[in-house]
Amino acid sequence: MRLSAPIYHLKRKARRLSREQGIPLHAALDRIAKAEGFSAWSMLAAKAAAVPSASKLFPQFRPGDLVLVGARPGQGKTLMSLELAVEAMTSGHRAAFFSLEYTERDVIDRLRAIGVDPAQFVELFEVDCSDAISADYVVKQMAAAPRGTVIVIDYLQLLDQRRENPDVSVQVRALKSFARDRGLIVVFISQIDRSYDPAIKPCPDLDDVRLPNPLDLKLFDKTCFLNQSEVQFRAAS
Repeated sequence: MRLSAPIYHLKRKARRLSREQGIPLHAALDRIAKAEGFSAWSMLAAKAAAVPSASKLFPQFRPGDLVLVGARPGQGKTLMSLELAVEAMTSGHRAAFFSLEYTERDVIDRLRAIGVDPAQFVELFEVDCSDAISADYVVKQMAAAPRGTVIVIDYLQLLDQRRENPDVSVQVRALKSFARDRGLIVVFISQIDRSYDPAIKPCPDLDDVRLPNPLDLKLFDKTCFLNQSEVQFRAAS
């Protein structure tokens, strides 16, 4: 049985239900679980624990990796990418989030949505929402980044939206070389084409990545696709 929404959405729904109806949080959680077809929240949580999480995925990353995180809107690709950044920082590494989609406040709010106090990582986390973001911009900003730094780029399909920027293929290759030379991990958040049908397959895959411009998806070392409670992680063979 698949969950109707990612577990962090269900937890948020339970907290709201607890406040609105004045019931204990554990009772609200159980009520949400029953609506999902489970006898109690503990049963739902057990299912969620079996789904690959950032804490399970991050140890599989290696310096130099290019990672693609893809999902349709609202399925948690941004939060998963932030969770990967948090895993890096928890391990003592730095992380940076470059966004052409969100403001810095949006990013901080999403950190709080996954239960992270941004002040905890103030010395390790950088948010950059410049309109000038491109591969060259990222390389310049991260030139002194230490080995093991995680760089999240939000998102892949916007990198070449400005006419003066090189094609996305050129930019991804440049970032791949940069990551390998410096021992960094670069995570690209990616859109999924609207033609993806979850009734046909539980998770999107590389065939479903929206590509307005040509890009060799074999450039990515690892992929993580999400849909509802499903998470599929794959490493290049």
